[in-house]
Amino acid sequence: MAYKSAIEWTDATWNPVTGCTKVSRGCDNCYAERIAERFRGTPGHSYERGFDLTLRPERLYQPLSWKRRRMIFVNSMSDLFHKDIPTQFIDSIFDTMETADWHVFQILTKRSSLMRDYLRRRYGSTLAPRHIWCGVSVEDSRAIARIQHLRDAPISIRFLSVEPLLGPLGEID
Repeated sequence: MAYKSAIEWTDATWNPVTGCTKVSRGCDNCYAERIAERFRGTPGHSYERGFDLTLRPERLYQPLSWKRRRMIFVNSMSDLFHKDIPTQFIDSIFDTMETADWHVFQILTKRSSLMRDYLRRRYGSTLAPRHIWCGVSVEDSRAIARIQHLRDAPISIRFLSVEPLLGPLGEID
């Protein structure tokens, strides 16, 4: 986890999971994959396994030790709703976020239907806490369905990331 981040729209990053697999053209030039693969095979490095999906339970409680309020990008080096992350592990991440309510947590995904379904199971007809924000990446018109999944999720604060913009998005209402 980075106590500070060079990403302009967040203060810090928290990576209880690293690694991912590609789901769309928006993944073709993934910055996280490039960073992680640079260190594949480096003994003792946190990316010794490159960009292979890796659960990092030792990082689950890191935000609890940060006393100053931060905006925290969750899983900047992965996708929290990757199909191979066990639901119980995602539950633990959400437990930490709910406990650390002095922070704002920013979750960005391309796996929007899995996010929507998880949030519905976890929160039912109530909304997720206001300090947990969810967003989706949309890179072209083929990814527009992600926006509706985001709208259908029980979350108060929603956001879009339109990068990389690879083609027209079409009409968005």
